[in-house]
Amino acid sequence: MLEVRDLHVHYGLSHALHGVTLGVGDGEVVGLFGRNGVGKTTLIKAIAGWLKPSRGVIQFGGKPLGGLQPDRICRLGIGLVPEDRRVFPGLTVEENLRLGFLQAPQRTKALMAARLASVYARFPRLAERRRHAGKSLSGGEQQMLAIARVLVGEPKLLLIDEPTEGLAPIVAEEIFALIASLRSEGISVLLVEQHLHRALDVCTRCYAMSRGQIVFEGGVAEPGERDALLAELAV
Repeated sequence: MLEVRDLHVHYGLSHALHGVTLGVGDGEVVGLFGRNGVGKTTLIKAIAGWLKPSRGVIQFGGKPLGGLQPDRICRLGIGLVPEDRRVFPGLTVEENLRLGFLQAPQRTKALMAARLASVYARFPRLAERRRHAGKSLSGGEQQMLAIARVLVGEPKLLLIDEPTEGLAPIVAEEIFALIASLRSEGISVLLVEQHLHRALDVCTRCYAMSRGQIVFEGGVAEPGERDALLAELAV
């Protein structure tokens, strides 16, 4: 579904990504791990069109994404849940969700109502707070809203950046359970996460980054595979 080949990204004179190559298949949850500042968020933003690569290829469903604006990439079926959530504080929960519907290729009132009903069924807490402003939500509720807003557009691939950062353990567990449910429904996910041991339970494969490069690629099902990853990251 997603293929990244020899990707380079610069911030001015700073070379942030050095020839990154990775892929995400249909229905996979692929983990992207590494210490802070190694380039994980830069890679996510480049895939979503928020940053322009200086070299390399990004393809989605066999189609190159180079030169496309973020809104166009979004409508192709890539949904980004950024690290800072970007919930609109002055809008209600439902108004935030309706903005997510703008990424849908086809938009009708009936389809909007069906998508909202589906999201509210998945997130009962958001249904209860649909008339509340985004700024009144807890951190966990804002994270759920950020994910739900993307799901309204029914993306084929989710890019999720640090979804459990700053959340209480019980709320973080809800987020991991949600990601596991997405995998069971065949939705592909590229997941950046610092809670490595728990994230491995929902991933099918993983990559590790260091200094703007991929330094590990492998499965997560066997103890030996996990040990190799942990050794690479020195966790």
